[in-house]
Amino acid sequence: MRLRDMQAAASIGLLLMSVSTQPLMAQQVTPPPQPPTQNQPQPQTQTQTQVSPTAPAPQQAVVTDTTGTPGLPQAPQPKATEPFYLRDTPVDYTKPKSHFWNPIAPYTPIAVPQVRLGNTPQLIQLLRDGKIYLSLSDAVTLALENNYDIEIARINLDIADTDILRTKAGGTVRGVSTGLVTNTIGGTTQTITGGGGPGGTSSGAGGGAAGATGIVLSTNGGGPAPMNLDPAFTGTLQYESANSQQTSTLITGTDTLKQEVGSYDFGYQQGFITGTTFNFTFNNSRTSTNSVRSTYSPQLNSLFQARVTQHLLQGFGWGINGRLMLQARNDRRITDSAFRQQLLYTVTQVEDIYWGLESAYEDEQAKERALAQSTQLTADNRRQLEIGTLAPLDVVNSDAAVAADKQALVASQTNLEYQQLLMKQAVARNLNDPQLSNAPVIPTDRVSLERLPEEDTPIEDLVRQAYANNPQIEQASLNMKNNEITIKAFKNGLLPTVDAYAFYGGSALGGAQNPVLQCDFVTGAACPPGSYPTRGLNDVLARTFNGRYPDKGVGVNINIPLRNRIAQADQARSQMEYRQSEMRLQQLYTQVRINVINGQYALTNDRAQVQSAQAAHDYAVQSLEAEQKKYKLGASTTALVLQQQRNLAAADNTLISATAAYARDRVSLGQLLSNLLDKYGINIVDAATGNIAHPPTIPGLTAPKAPEEPKPISVVPPTTQQ
Repeated sequence: MRLRDMQAAASIGLLLMSVSTQPLMAQQVTPPPQPPTQNQPQPQTQTQTQVSPTAPAPQQAVVTDTTGTPGLPQAPQPKATEPFYLRDTPVDYTKPKSHFWNPIAPYTPIAVPQVRLGNTPQLIQLLRDGKIYLSLSDAVTLALENNYDIEIARINLDIADTDILRTKAGGTVRGVSTGLVTNTIGGTTQTITGGGGPGGTSSGAGGGAAGATGIVLSTNGGGPAPMNLDPAFTGTLQYESANSQQTSTLITGTDTLKQEVGSYDFGYQQGFITGTTFNFTFNNSRTSTNSVRSTYSPQLNSLFQARVTQHLLQGFGWGINGRLMLQARNDRRITDSAFRQQLLYTVTQVEDIYWGLESAYEDEQAKERALAQSTQLTADNRRQLEIGTLAPLDVVNSDAAVAADKQALVASQTNLEYQQLLMKQAVARNLNDPQLSNAPVIPTDRVSLERLPEEDTPIEDLVRQAYANNPQIEQASLNMKNNEITIKAFKNGLLPTVDAYAFYGGSALGGAQNPVLQCDFVTGAACPPGSYPTRGLNDVLARTFNGRYPDKGVGVNINIPLRNRIAQADQARSQMEYRQSEMRLQQLYTQVRINVINGQYALTNDRAQVQSAQAAHDYAVQSLEAEQKKYKLGASTTALVLQQQRNLAAADNTLISATAAYARDRVSLGQLLSNLLDKYGINIVDAATGNIAHPPTIPGLTAPKAPEEPKPISVVPPTTQQ
């Protein structure tokens, strides 16, 4: 009966094991997806649609594919931000201080130059008659030299160099903050409304559980710790005097053992990129004792050992131990790209502030014209009231219009002063100078309405240009390279630790014969002098290194984690984060495409809005003139004239706002295409150093001009510019 029960239990157990292990075996048979070796992620074969060899040739594609689908044109590789080292600084933070000429130089601090907190002389040169006459080129130049956001991003270039120095010694990567610095105030004004394309994009924020330091930790840069490539010298010098009570006199011949020990230990250690460690220890001691059993007092001991350890599995090879050097260089390239992105952002922001200032300036002038018109009307009304040809209510109405225009002028002047302040803080570092802080800023450039080449360029050409120039795509591609390095590191981290080692050493003993040494334990008679030869320090050192007393051996250290759960979790997470970076890159391609299309739509819409506003403005001017003529002839009323003045003021506002919106969207498209620096002739190396040798050349600008007279009414409608 027991045998049958055991057989049944064994059968049930085997059945359960077979059921539970089949999915596991299936998991093990399926190989994990490997990361692509190119910058662009490769598609999964099971999701691709193969093109039949007999299928007709595809037509000219209108969609740029970024996933590697056969039959579609591929997105261009992002252009690298060149040159590699943008900023030429007095201190090369990628190189250490050398021992040559100054042995203690590596142990002294590196002096980081103090940043400039004052303004460049060009800002004061623009000050004339108490006013700052500022062109758009001057504003961009001053921002490149003085803007704090750019300066903060500029220092990131040097911070990235310190990571290169750390990884050369086998240190870990600390990382660099490559996000946009957005501390410059500005970009909004009440005089610009509307603009933009038919839509926009937005991104949501997500998160998860926090790590040990309060943030979500990434596997980037993880894996087996690289070798410490900087050699280290160690030394211990010690003197010790000890009195020890003995439980028996058999060993030492005394009940109180007195010893004076001097230790002189030295060591040298160095790691190599191959996963090799070399250790050399050299220990020496001098011991004086009152023990009657010790042959020498003082006794000299010398010992050395040279040991070489080599990682055989985990941590083996330069690919693992030198991976962080590659990652640090990639991080430096990412920092270069982020600096270019910061330049694009800040130049766009400064130009937005400039057009906000220009629109506020034009709005203030329009409000002055409106006040002058209403003031003239109320003056005429009062003269007519005096001679009795006008009702008092009409004068009250015109006086109310004057009060309203005064209030509008005060609001416009306040907005103008605020926009001037925004421009100053964007292009200056220090506003403590009263002469500078109190000076009004006069914009000297106006936007031209001539068509841009981007407006007539096929959208696919613009998209491909944006793909190649966009710094975010460049950074995402470099981040994927770092993720590939991390995946390889954690794959190596799955392996057991197997280290082979070999060592060789030697030792020697010497000193002077102990004067209290006993040769006869029964009588306690001391040994006669010369019973033991005296060996001095030179003799001891010679015997230590001559191989007379060698100590040698080889061995293997093995550490095999039986479940290896931490390594498995990190390895799986590194691949998951790589998949996220793949999706993020594809999302960037989609976002860039939509934003570029929307940006081109924006220019088309803005141009139509400007043309419509100009036509409405011309009509308002002509209507006001006609109404004023009728009023002078007695065929109109004050209310109708005031209504036409309000219509003209509204038309002025609409035209100013539409023109400024077109100017803003024009520079926004340049930011989306990431060609703004090339278009303006801004040298990125000069921008990285903060010394602008050649001012930017910004196309599409005109000089200020007085408001044009309305065009005469024609039977044939004017041709609308496309």
